[in-house]
Amino acid sequence: MNQLLEAKIGIIGGSGFYDPTILKDSKETRFHTPYGAPSDSVYTGKIGDCNVAFLPRHGRGHTIPPHKINSRANLWALKQLGVERILAPSAVGSLKEEIKPGSLVFPDQFIDMTNSRVYTFYDGPRVAHISLADPFCPDERGKLSGLAGSLGLAHHDRGVYLCIEGPRFSTRAESALWRMMGADIVGMTLVPEVNLAREMGMCYATIALVTDYDVWADHPVTAQQVVETQRKNVESARSLIYSAVPELVSEKSCKCQDSMENAFV
Repeated sequence: MNQLLEAKIGIIGGSGFYDPTILKDSKETRFHTPYGAPSDSVYTGKIGDCNVAFLPRHGRGHTIPPHKINSRANLWALKQLGVERILAPSAVGSLKEEIKPGSLVFPDQFIDMTNSRVYTFYDGPRVAHISLADPFCPDERGKLSGLAGSLGLAHHDRGVYLCIEGPRFSTRAESALWRMMGADIVGMTLVPEVNLAREMGMCYATIALVTDYDVWADHPVTAQQVVETQRKNVESARSLIYSAVPELVSEKSCKCQDSMENAFV
């Protein structure tokens, strides 16, 4: 692989976060993987002095619904570029009054309510059972939360992300159930991305961008308000990523790269 394309940090951009101009001097690379085509081209370029790869999760025109994202191809392509750490901005709804639209959440746990996705690279004949007791990289989460505080961004340094199948939103009864289950935010794209990153030995952290309260709350919202909140969220995420990337290329203190040591039967 040409050294100009190598990058230790990968950004998988979610809803509203499609623009590769987050990178300086970006170059576009198309991938063909053993798992099919990724969501889009991968863009490599610079944030500061750091090489970074960017991949829009839904495609640049938001053409791929959450249940059709080829996460295996996405993660495989980033791994080929040398990516060791994933930053994953993602739009979510809030399930708690105190988690307000416009804030950021750095979840430390998730609940998986999806049912039709491809969850592993090891679907036979070799079988692996990875541990996801603590699914997110503690090193990345700690750095992101600390930087968000220093930038004055409204944020929550932990939370439970409940991942639904989509592409529809929750019913009121489901939203009430998610709250009873102890979830803090709800989205559609975390799984299986987080699983596959762990199988690849890659650090992974979600930057959850809260757009609105889910339907449990009596908070009428218009599409225009959601769009405006999303715009502000993307600005916050960009400023956070610009600050975080130089911190994240330094030596790692986590054990994410060793995740497969005891996973095989």
